[in-house]
Amino acid sequence: MVVLNTFQQAPHAALPKANPEEAARQEFSKSLKQFVQQGLLPGLGPIFRTRATRRFEREAGRAPTDRHDIRKAMVPDSYFQHYAAVNRISQELLWDGVIDSIDRDLDGLRGRAADASAQNKGELRLPKTFDVPRYVSALDIHCMPGGYAGHGAGNDPALGALYDRGVFLYAMGYTGPDNDDMGRSVCNYIKRRLNGFSPTRILDMGCTVGHSTLPYKELFPDAEIWGIDVAGAQVCYAHARAGAMGLDVNFAQMNAEQVDFPDSHFDLIVSHILLHETSGKAMPQIFKECHRLLSPGGYMIHADLPPFDLMDPFTQFILDNETYYNNEPFWGAMRDMDQVKLAVDAGFPSDTIRFDTAPMAVMEFAASAAAGYSQDAVDSVAERDFTAGEFAPGGGWEVLIAQKAA
Repeated sequence: MVVLNTFQQAPHAALPKANPEEAARQEFSKSLKQFVQQGLLPGLGPIFRTRATRRFEREAGRAPTDRHDIRKAMVPDSYFQHYAAVNRISQELLWDGVIDSIDRDLDGLRGRAADASAQNKGELRLPKTFDVPRYVSALDIHCMPGGYAGHGAGNDPALGALYDRGVFLYAMGYTGPDNDDMGRSVCNYIKRRLNGFSPTRILDMGCTVGHSTLPYKELFPDAEIWGIDVAGAQVCYAHARAGAMGLDVNFAQMNAEQVDFPDSHFDLIVSHILLHETSGKAMPQIFKECHRLLSPGGYMIHADLPPFDLMDPFTQFILDNETYYNNEPFWGAMRDMDQVKLAVDAGFPSDTIRFDTAPMAVMEFAASAAAGYSQDAVDSVAERDFTAGEFAPGGGWEVLIAQKAA
């Protein structure tokens, strides 16, 4: 019997091919991240509840009440400093290991990507000129060298290859062998919860390398599917990646704030961790574009992590470390925004707007495989509570759902 290792990335033609030394370094960075999550992170709670809180109370004359107070209490503590430093080092190490694989075989990677792109019968739309929003271009998000859009990278698929492999390592394998857990989880949610909804045109906003886009082609094989992103290099790689996986999907360099499609063109618009990568000024416009682009009765589904009002302050503090230490300036700000109000202001009826949880597909698969596809095992995974840490075992993706009036 062949057993799929859910936590190893599946190879495809466009993915960088690591030699044994590079693979070992990459696995080390992934394992170091797992150690941070499983070995260091659990120790933060006891530190906060004891010496950090006592220090804050002595200095402030009151107990800490919100994530900002907790940060003031924790940052001076040597244990927290150790945790934050190792976490940042692990992030930088993973990019270094992948870059070596790309640089060693750059011409080969470009050639394989070109061949794979030619296999994709879907359109690749690249404008002659394009202004990448400053909130994307001004910093290296996730500490990724060059950022998502690169600095003068043009449309070189090497930047997409860096993202494809780097994100898998960052997620410690919890995005699944095809790096597609978010899209697959939302697809599972649609099948289970949207009562036979079958869109004919689907738009994935902020698709980067299209890893979350492709499951929609599997679920809705006859649908016209588009993935858009502000990074030309990412959508070029996405087009090649889809071809390498035998799927015909359209990709375009576009800004989700101003999408070059007519009104009511799509039945389903999705995004996967787009919202916390965009600015507070851009997000209202993105919601308005979703409403404009949707056909009557169509759905908008944004998958991300829960808003802060659904978490306790300590969990908020843990997640907000991305804002401070991983070049994620909109991480905390996005979760403070009233996304339901943004959807209402964009034109969605208030009674159609809700937050829900899409259980992680990779965890459901792992549980069902281990239990011989026992439905009880699947249900037990689906019912676990959200745990601090972006890719925490047993977690679920939070989805914001709204439906345009019919």
